[in-house]
Amino acid sequence: MTHSSDSRSKLITVLKLSAFVIFIGRAYQHIVWDAPYRTFLWDEGILKGVIETLFDTTWNEYVTSPSAASITSFCIKLIGVFYLLCAVVTLRLKPDMKKLGKFILLGGSFGLFILALLYCKEKFLHVGQFFEYTIQFICPVLLYMLLFTSVELKKIRLIALIAIALTFSCHGLYAIGYYPRPGTFIDMTLNTLPISEPSAHAMLKIAGILDFVVAIAIFIPRISYATLVYAFIWGGLTAMARLVGHFHMAFLWNSFSQWTWEMLIRLPHALIPLFVMVIDRPDISFWKKLSFRKKPQVV
Repeated sequence: MTHSSDSRSKLITVLKLSAFVIFIGRAYQHIVWDAPYRTFLWDEGILKGVIETLFDTTWNEYVTSPSAASITSFCIKLIGVFYLLCAVVTLRLKPDMKKLGKFILLGGSFGLFILALLYCKEKFLHVGQFFEYTIQFICPVLLYMLLFTSVELKKIRLIALIAIALTFSCHGLYAIGYYPRPGTFIDMTLNTLPISEPSAHAMLKIAGILDFVVAIAIFIPRISYATLVYAFIWGGLTAMARLVGHFHMAFLWNSFSQWTWEMLIRLPHALIPLFVMVIDRPDISFWKKLSFRKKPQVV
């Protein structure tokens, strides 16, 4: 498996695009909407003693304080500005920009890691909720490793495969109903496909089982590439379903505003499998491989 400078450039492009869509999606979320920081900041069991000792105020005064709420909202938007900076800089990073790359990519990844922990806490400490975000917080790290370190490509590939396996299998835990199946899963399916609700539940269960198959099959050399093609397609479809499944022409702007960022942060669920595909078949055009057109016969 040899890689030319051209194939390496393609790998960097895929990772830059992946990191960019995550950062820009999270930036929009933080600046325009909200993020679950209050699940920690308003946890009485964790912070009551700290707040009352450091700020000489009661817990009730803290959680009902308009100034505390304003500061929290401002800090969330400030984090969004940081993600916006990460998104812009990511596209312009070059191998000779290691210091900036470390701050942007590893700093951004750390922020995404903390965000995954907060979502996990918000979802009653479901471990699967945390690991479902693995691709999102590991993607900037993969780009940092490829651009600024001498780590072997096969090791970067292995990390990417582990991230894919964790993300897909944990998504599958919700789809099969191990954790309570989110109502949004059902809504997206019903709004996208002309099927009944029982059929939607059955389809999601099958999709969840296939997520587990993906998590295993990508490590089996003979079927890894075909599995990655499926992961690329399914990851892209589930990302786009966030927007398509909640799109209402009568509320055009609200549909885009509420769900475009949800789609963007999940596009790497398709792009990281594509990244591994380019590693495995650097000499084969992915799109040509998917083409069903017959090759012209040479006479």
